[in-house]
Amino acid sequence: MKDRLIGIAYKENEPLDKHTTFRIGGPARFFVMPKNRKEIVQVVKACKETKMKYFLLGNGSNVLFMDEGYDGVVIQIGDAMNKISLDGQTIYAEAGAMLGKVAMMAKDASLTGMEFAAGIPGTLGGAIVMNAGAYGGEMKDIVVSVDVLDEDGTLHTYSCEEMQFGYRTSRLCGKEFVVGAAIALSQGNKEDIVGRMDELKNARITKQPLEYPSAGSTFRRPEGYFSGKLIEDAGLRGVSIGGAMVSEKHCGFVINHNHATAKDVLTLIAFIQRKVYDTFQVKLEPEVKIIQ
Repeated sequence: MKDRLIGIAYKENEPLDKHTTFRIGGPARFFVMPKNRKEIVQVVKACKETKMKYFLLGNGSNVLFMDEGYDGVVIQIGDAMNKISLDGQTIYAEAGAMLGKVAMMAKDASLTGMEFAAGIPGTLGGAIVMNAGAYGGEMKDIVVSVDVLDEDGTLHTYSCEEMQFGYRTSRLCGKEFVVGAAIALSQGNKEDIVGRMDELKNARITKQPLEYPSAGSTFRRPEGYFSGKLIEDAGLRGVSIGGAMVSEKHCGFVINHNHATAKDVLTLIAFIQRKVYDTFQVKLEPEVKIIQ
């Protein structure tokens, strides 16, 4: 594999706990940091030819890697692909741009519609793949078009409708990779935009366990319910297994309370699922991506 990565930044046996907001995960056999579309294609082609599995990573804010690590290639789309540009009321950003920075550019230009995204700790690419959202807003509300590469290196541009956005999902399932997207916003009042962002920031600080590593909301929202309320009503607030714990501040979050392992987290997730189902006959599905 090494001879196929000449000229591309990479590390061997890179600890994945350094690259996820959960702060959990063993080493990746190869951790590759392409700086442009051409290098992404080169890496994916090399993985296919050598029959090595690969995973595309953004900021690592919604993933859980195993304690044993990842015996393959982790391709991080990050700082090397984070350009953001503004054209009127449309922002174009590369996949590695942090969502919060894109929202800040919108604020500085007095553009409204992206306030909900200011506190989401992910990259634009990751946010699009899972149609990230918060406080009543979702990426599908602002995305106009998405540029993606397929495994053969062909560039496709999908409209918002073609992206097939749903609740924390889209048409992208690992065979196509976001390289950039256009976001359409509306002219607004900067003071109002700042006020809304501050309001949502304070709500996050008050209601979410930001002081501990986590992957955000651990479970998808079941139809007609809120996962955090179900977990709380099942008597699981503060329950822990090893270093993993149901947050006392928000029961919808499993947090890395004390040097948790992936095994701790998975065992706690399974325990929560059983308890909630036994109590309410509601099945909770993980929102966090479990990568093996």
